[in-house]
Amino acid sequence: MRYIRPVTPSSTEWSTRHSVQAVARRTAALVNALSDEEPTPGVIAELLREHGEVGSVDLSPSDVAEMRAAAVLLREVFAAAHVDVAASLLNRLLRQSLGTVRLTSHGGLTPWHPHLDSDDDAPWGEWFLASSCMALMVLIWDHQRPPGGLCASSSCRNVYLTQGSGLPRRYCSRRCATRERVASHRRSRAAR
Repeated sequence: MRYIRPVTPSSTEWSTRHSVQAVARRTAALVNALSDEEPTPGVIAELLREHGEVGSVDLSPSDVAEMRAAAVLLREVFAAAHVDVAASLLNRLLRQSLGTVRLTSHGGLTPWHPHLDSDDDAPWGEWFLASSCMALMVLIWDHQRPPGGLCASSSCRNVYLTQGSGLPRRYCSRRCATRERVASHRRSRAAR
């Protein structure tokens, strides 16, 4: 069960912390963290706080297990190479497991915002899947392309968000891109 602590952020602070992009960034970070061998409730709670969760973040091992199951489903959306596939996967998730779109202010504790889970006190796994699907759905709608991808580095399993226009992104971070470029350079030098 989730508890929301009263907050009084400015509307600018609220919209920045809970924008579609912010929720999508949180989704990618959680999918990556939940892909680890055995993420602890403390690690996931800290990540939620880093991404703007202001309420009590008391996660049990079963909450983390439910969130991990949601992360597996969301990873498929990130892995989709084409927008039609990503949209189809999201449509399947939306049909199978989520509530109806509703507005909530958590009893006046927060500004009004949309939710897709069954209730303000929905379990963490349901909340994570619902809020993530909503954010990824809006990104597909807005950009007409997959919302992200899987890192092309052979030593990395992370997902990333597609950002802006320009060349398609292949790596989750500059570190992975640099590591792959250096490895490719070393292989080509060794081949000569």
